[in-house]
Amino acid sequence: MLSTVLTRAATPLLAAGLLVVGCAKPAPSPPHSGPAHTQNPPTTAGPQSPRFPQGKALREPALPAEIPRLGPRTRDRVPDGTNQAVVVTGEDRDSSRSTAVLYERDPVKGWKAVSGPWPAHNALNGWTDEHWAGDRRSPIGVFGLTDAGGRLPDPGTKIPYHQEEDLFAAGGTGFLGESLEGSFDYVVAINYNRRPGASPLYDDDSRPMGWDRGGGVWFHVDHEGPTQACVSLTRGRMRQLLLWLDPDERPVVVMGDAAALAR
Repeated sequence: MLSTVLTRAATPLLAAGLLVVGCAKPAPSPPHSGPAHTQNPPTTAGPQSPRFPQGKALREPALPAEIPRLGPRTRDRVPDGTNQAVVVTGEDRDSSRSTAVLYERDPVKGWKAVSGPWPAHNALNGWTDEHWAGDRRSPIGVFGLTDAGGRLPDPGTKIPYHQEEDLFAAGGTGFLGESLEGSFDYVVAINYNRRPGASPLYDDDSRPMGWDRGGGVWFHVDHEGPTQACVSLTRGRMRQLLLWLDPDERPVVVMGDAAALAR
């Protein structure tokens, strides 16, 4: 009888305890000890290519440098294998004033100026694409430089030098009344309408284009005035030119007014 009473008395207490337990929030799960799960795990970047570094564009190799201010037609006239060029640029088509710059060509880097600009004179009436005897214009073009000479002894040039004290003597006056004495102390023949391999004085019927197309076009010592068709430099520059020219480098002169050379 007593046990029955105790059982009946404990029943409401047990029910109350179940209600308390049933309404309580479940205990939180223990923290997960493994790595956190992500929906989009980071992508592991592979090693960068040393040939294409990140953030840098691929650069094209630099082309060999060209002689500035020469157009494609003029550049094409410079022979393959030529590594020395004297560029004589006239102020304009009808001017007798010009400048000269010496260039050398490196097989990898291309053309580079090595001396100049030097002041120079050309023909009284300027330049022409078609030179005729007596027109008092200098021929435009690219011409070889193979022979030299003069009234004075060879200063040490590598190209053939022909000394003639009497035949290279100059006299008289120029277009401005200036003295021509000493103009041919040093000369370098410009291979316009001439046969290479002979003295600059050599003239006969072997002129390829005939006598009416002129000839005897030289670099020579400046007399402070226009020329008939030649290009003149100061005595010191003529000597420097002679010492610089090397036949193994197949030197040429590129000459004309600025507009003509830019074609």
